[in-house]
Amino acid sequence: MADTALLEKTRKEQREQRKQAAPRESGLLRGLIRTARPKQWVKNVLVIAAPAAAGELFSRHALTQVALVFVLFTACAASVYLVNDARDADADRAHPVKRHRPVAAGQVPVPVAYCVGIVLAVVAPTVAAFLCSPFTSALLTAYLGLQFAYCLSLKHVLVADLAVVTTGFLMRAMIGGVALGIPLSRWFLITTGFGALFMVSAKRYSEAVQMAGKAGATRALLTEYTTGYLRFVWQLAASVAVLGYCLWALEEGGVPHTSVLPWRQLSMVAFILAVLRYAVFADRGTAGEPEDVVLRDRALALIGVAWVAMYGLAVANW
Repeated sequence: MADTALLEKTRKEQREQRKQAAPRESGLLRGLIRTARPKQWVKNVLVIAAPAAAGELFSRHALTQVALVFVLFTACAASVYLVNDARDADADRAHPVKRHRPVAAGQVPVPVAYCVGIVLAVVAPTVAAFLCSPFTSALLTAYLGLQFAYCLSLKHVLVADLAVVTTGFLMRAMIGGVALGIPLSRWFLITTGFGALFMVSAKRYSEAVQMAGKAGATRALLTEYTTGYLRFVWQLAASVAVLGYCLWALEEGGVPHTSVLPWRQLSMVAFILAVLRYAVFADRGTAGEPEDVVLRDRALALIGVAWVAMYGLAVANW
């Protein structure tokens, strides 16, 4: 009888341990997903940019490759977020907002964040080498190297921080073309690169305006920039992006001759209007995350839809 009672007690304790472990495991998984910043995954949609610009997006092979590249780039970005949060855990705990991040809050242990981040950083380029191309793998590796350097030191270096974040956007836009072997035009690279710099510097400018008199409330490097300098950067970047796009649209060798309307040239109007509308929020100091700005403003979203439609008609030569 005593043995039976002891066995039953042991089984009961094991059931209780399993019940307690299940929520912990579920909480850890949720914490890892939150640390990977699902909201930021929309940025990786940029991987379709080059194939769409070349009119080679809708073949079966292209769609498969682009979907795979999207997943791999998302994994790389997640690895950077995990390592960054693990490294900054102590500092984040002292921050009024960042202390709620899963790693800083203890929901995800620091060693687990490091481990998962490193595994993703190794697996993603390896898979790309086998299922995409060596160039795709090399670009993912370069992205990881640049972003880890940013986490370790470059985010504390004036101008370099803007360049690194901008390059991250540019790499997203490039990788779809690299995976499919599509040549990237100089106008595509110029417009995408300076368009990204425009949004990045506009966001930094907005942060600097909002933190006026609140030193230490956000990224420390902002105290080294002046709002005048950041305004100069986003205005310069917007100007070059518009110029690059117009030169592409007006390029003599690319003017369509069989379409109903000159959609390529007409798309300049929508592009310029989109930049001008976005600049309103930059000037007000309310240009936060680019995707939030676009989705919150109905007029900007409609301009974006019009631009996509005209750009698509230009590529299709309809």
